[in-house]
Amino acid sequence: MSIALLFEIIGTIIGILYLYYEYKANYMVWIMSAIMPLLSLYVYYESGLYADFGINIYYFLASIYGYIAWKCHRNKEQSELPITHMPPSSYIPVIISTIIVFLLIYFVLTTYTDSNVALLDALTTALSIIAMWQLSRKYIEQWIVWLIVDIISVGLYIYKGIYFYASLYFVYSIVAIIGYIHWKKLMNNDNN
Repeated sequence: MSIALLFEIIGTIIGILYLYYEYKANYMVWIMSAIMPLLSLYVYYESGLYADFGINIYYFLASIYGYIAWKCHRNKEQSELPITHMPPSSYIPVIISTIIVFLLIYFVLTTYTDSNVALLDALTTALSIIAMWQLSRKYIEQWIVWLIVDIISVGLYIYKGIYFYASLYFVYSIVAIIGYIHWKKLMNNDNN
């Protein structure tokens, strides 16, 4: 068994735990979010998914930020950061930021790497950056962005022969739908 396959299998198990804690809106999501990218760096590099490699460095750093944001939020009346909608004033800056990040990553991949999936690799990476930020703020819309990333990633990983991660992202797709519904209920319960 190759090192990449071993890391992919362990990363898949950690990814399932990540999903469980994300669904529960539990801070442990950030612990799993710190472990999984460290395992995934080697897998993605070996597969030539350079943007996915880079995004995992971001995931590791974002997991630290997310943990702090969830545990040390400013509203002392609530013990945890509440689930909310992303403010309408954020939509235009988020869309513009996503487009800029996508174009920058696409340029880097097509100019400086031998990537044969630069368009989809750049797209999933740019969307993942936004979704991770949304998750750190507990915005319910993060589930919609993750669903898009997950569906694209399933095909991308099958194409690249990363079958355990393709299976994991298929599960992620299903959980994104279920998670959105669950968070919506949690959000409505918090507002009542």
